[in-house]
Amino acid sequence: MHLGLIGGIGPAATEFYYRGLVKAHAAAGKTMDLTIVHADTPTLLNNLALGAATTQAEIFLGFVKRLQAAGADVAVVTSLAGHFCIKELEQISPLPIINAIPTLDTYFAQQNIKSVGLLGTRSVMESHLYGGISSVEIVMPAGRDLDATHDNYVAMATSGHATDQQREFFLSQGLKMCQEQGADAIALAGTDLFLAFDGSDCDYPVIDCAQVHIDALMSASLGDN
Repeated sequence: MHLGLIGGIGPAATEFYYRGLVKAHAAAGKTMDLTIVHADTPTLLNNLALGAATTQAEIFLGFVKRLQAAGADVAVVTSLAGHFCIKELEQISPLPIINAIPTLDTYFAQQNIKSVGLLGTRSVMESHLYGGISSVEIVMPAGRDLDATHDNYVAMATSGHATDQQREFFLSQGLKMCQEQGADAIALAGTDLFLAFDGSDCDYPVIDCAQVHIDALMSASLGDN
């Protein structure tokens, strides 16, 4: 299967998907067929803030058509924040979209957990992953912590780098949701959060949503090889 990735949102997230897929295909002894197009992070974030799902879906449609012209069989948005318009994109896309949200709902259902704490953009957290999760209870940072989580995430995703302060902040927010809100695990509901959590010692279970999505892409890719 020829995978088509809409990347650039942000650059570190694109690299995470690319490296993950390269590693997984190598481990499976398979040759990867992949094309990546580059979307614009500021444009996405502006449309996200405006709730302009139709506008962003139309922008993504242009990238999907480029992927289709390159021979891709499916298209993938390499950003959970970018999934705010995924339903609108699915309705107009000439290619099947491998949607991360139902994949995550199925994954959560398979885990022995009842409650998941979310870290990511404000839209991801407040919408409980765009209303697509029914298998577990969702909690999120409260009060000012919600705004601070969004602001730190956007700054990190835009720069492609996590500062020591950002790492400490995200780790502490995860711990707080576990201790004060009863979260059984923390879901990294923003691809770029690997920048803060990779190599970090946590006193709580962490679910990398991007990795769950990558595993689903691998299943699709290997299914057609």
